[in-house]
Amino acid sequence: MYPKVAATHNKIIAVLGGTGFVGQHLVRTLIEAGYQVRVLARHRERCRELLVLPRVSVIDTNIMTLSNLHKHFAGCSAVINLVAVLNESKKGAFQRLHVDLPRMIIDACVANKIERVIHMSALNAYAGKAPSRYLTSKGEGEDTIHTGADEGINVTSLRPSVIFGPGDNLFNRFASLLKCITHLPLACPNARFAPVYVNDVVDVIVKSLNKKATFGQRYDLCGPRAYTLQQLLEFTIKTQGINRKVIPLGNGMSKVMARIMGMMPGKLFTYDNYLSMQIDSVSREQFPAIFNITPQPLEAIVPRYLMNQNQRGQFDRFRLYAGRDN
Repeated sequence: MYPKVAATHNKIIAVLGGTGFVGQHLVRTLIEAGYQVRVLARHRERCRELLVLPRVSVIDTNIMTLSNLHKHFAGCSAVINLVAVLNESKKGAFQRLHVDLPRMIIDACVANKIERVIHMSALNAYAGKAPSRYLTSKGEGEDTIHTGADEGINVTSLRPSVIFGPGDNLFNRFASLLKCITHLPLACPNARFAPVYVNDVVDVIVKSLNKKATFGQRYDLCGPRAYTLQQLLEFTIKTQGINRKVIPLGNGMSKVMARIMGMMPGKLFTYDNYLSMQIDSVSREQFPAIFNITPQPLEAIVPRYLMNQNQRGQFDRFRLYAGRDN
């Protein structure tokens, strides 16, 4: 897919958030493009898929310690920051991960004379103007990372709508819920999204690394179509070939559901999520032409991995009925 650029095998790219959904796709693509990859992660033992890949080193470290960033950025030619959380497991997590970390990344890049940073932000991330703490903190972090320009650092920010693909937290989560719930109450059913394919996002990141025209830019990344949340859930039901009833909730009941679920373990849906969904996750701009990418529609991608998931589940059940567990 990627012609290997001369001497990329000597370039080390540091990736923060490399063990997540987007990160694992990105690491593989960077390797394919000929780079060496240094993934900074808190729990190295949870990264078995990455540990077996060539030209990948996974460093067990606390990325929220500036001295660790200084140490592990040494020798890198670029840094890619994918770190984000949708919900706060601990108070202040948005501030620490979305705002403080970008500031430390710039400091560590300056110390190591790294001149290239790519930062994953979010659509509708506006400091001081966004409806939720999540989007506000992402906006503050985006502005913070771009202050690196004052230190001679070339920063590019990417602002995707919801990202889909194998291993995602959207359609896979829907599919899991639909296995055990026949009537599904849906909060904010009219919230709109323009889902973008993970491989398209990853392609943008890799192509941005050496593309000078992207320096200092902030790009919205959206798929070719917009959908309501209810349409996305009904598409999942249709793809799964199952009979389920969606119960769209009004605004008042959506707030109540958000308050209740926000107090439950796992926090599948919180009041801050509800606030984020009060503004459509779509863009007036087309997919950036500079990358020469035609964004993939979800209809061409999602059925492949959801059907594979279904087949694996059926196979597991057959093994169980046969009395086999390995």
